[in-house]
Amino acid sequence: MTNFTPREIVSELDRYIIGQNGAKRAVAIALRNRWRRQQVPEELRDEIAPKNIIMIGPTGVGKTEIARRLAKLAQAPFIKVEASKFTEVGYVGRDVESMIRDLLELAIHMVKDEEAVNVRIKAEDQAEERLLDLLLPGKPKAEEEEKAESREHTRDKLRRLLRQGALDERVVEVETQVSKLPVMEIFTPQGNEEMGINMKEMFGSLFPKKTKTRRMKVAEAREMLIEAEAEKLVDMDKVTTLAKERTEQSGIIFIDEIDKIASREGGHGPEVSREGVQRDILPIVEGSTVNTKYGPVKTDHILFIAAGAFHVAKPSDLIPELQGRFPIRVELVKLSEEDFIRILQEPRNALLRQYSALLETEGIDIQFQEDSIREIARTAALVNSRMENIGARRLHTVLEKLLEEISFDAPDLTEKKIAIDASYVRAKLEGISRDDDMARYIL
Repeated sequence: MTNFTPREIVSELDRYIIGQNGAKRAVAIALRNRWRRQQVPEELRDEIAPKNIIMIGPTGVGKTEIARRLAKLAQAPFIKVEASKFTEVGYVGRDVESMIRDLLELAIHMVKDEEAVNVRIKAEDQAEERLLDLLLPGKPKAEEEEKAESREHTRDKLRRLLRQGALDERVVEVETQVSKLPVMEIFTPQGNEEMGINMKEMFGSLFPKKTKTRRMKVAEAREMLIEAEAEKLVDMDKVTTLAKERTEQSGIIFIDEIDKIASREGGHGPEVSREGVQRDILPIVEGSTVNTKYGPVKTDHILFIAAGAFHVAKPSDLIPELQGRFPIRVELVKLSEEDFIRILQEPRNALLRQYSALLETEGIDIQFQEDSIREIARTAALVNSRMENIGARRLHTVLEKLLEEISFDAPDLTEKKIAIDASYVRAKLEGISRDDDMARYIL
């Protein structure tokens, strides 16, 4: 686990997310507390529960992005789930325990990739030997000493050429394994995820693995063989153990749209089902053991970050037990015109930088003048204020409409240097942004 200080975490988040300092500080403290817990004496360590967070704010203000960047920073298994997709136990649909199974699967892929990197050198050596067997086929059982020496000399010569890349364009035939299983889905009260996985395991050995010969260039074959050899060298028991530990100790689950399962006054109709989903989520957030195909997983120390707009429902509409499991509440503010100006320019993945890079592939050098950036931000803020406020996502729709003509004509344009100023932006967008009906459908 990384041991960034809260200040360093906020500084890293600032590179991608504009504003929302309250939310950044809250998640930075939560992440630092995970590292602190690892330094605490063992007898007390298990008693320290993570302080789960609820982010409250309209769409497009950075709730999901903060959680996603945080997980990347922590190098922790991270999964985003929609609370509205889950159903109460007994109904057909996804049960809440599937989020833990999905998190573990993701952790296994993470650890497996890391272990594959560790064994890559050995895998490269073994792949090289297999490639040399393909390039120099036929190995008689008993060879004369002279022939054996000549063969070894040829093999060494091929090895040198292979390492120099001189044989990369040569075509070889590689045998690959193809395992075809019949597709079947079995629905159970617990959902079909686990059953589907177990059926594959049960019947996998009954269907023989077929081999298929593929013709490919040496460069492509080398990569494929390295992956195959690395997979053989990776110890899956070790991977499973490490992945389970990482899931339990540093896993992060982001539950989006939690306001959609908040039951408002009066408990009838769909409200009852919403409350049922909350009661199903409660033991997982509190700390329980979930059975997976890799063994039981404890959820006591998984960090849960919930988010919702709470336009209609309020956090107090959640059942009291669930409210108590999210002690930290952070309100994210609506984005202003000044925020939009910063979003367009400052982050490492700034939108204007992305669009400039895309058009650069066509040889177009597009320059956004200072006044044009302000005009784009003003238009986005205006449309947000007059219609549904979708936050920074409005900038995507505005920029797509603004650059639609240039993007379409880019391969055929003779003028490769284009300057975008405020008058160009107004010419393209002003009519649409002023007409509510047009803006509703286009922007």
